[in-house]
Amino acid sequence: MGYKKATHVLPKELLVKVQEYVDGEFLYIPRASKHKKSWGETTSTRQELRDRNKNIYADYLAGESMDFLAEKYFLSLKSIQRIIGQLKKE
Repeated sequence: MGYKKATHVLPKELLVKVQEYVDGEFLYIPRASKHKKSWGETTSTRQELRDRNKNIYADYLAGESMDFLAEKYFLSLKSIQRIIGQLKKE
């Protein structure tokens, strides 16, 4: 997210109207719903989590206990159970 100077992008009349509500403050303007990006779309986080979960499942199939996996991956036992349950269904 970048900042733009309002005087450079808004018509004078609109800027005056906005200043009636927020004068000299930062204002976040959310994306229009048609331009929204889903979580993880702009980074590799989704793929990294997918790979991690596959590794967890592979370790589980290799005989590692869920308690060990929770410690190894720094996750709660419930999270490990959820990940394994989801990948079993696939």
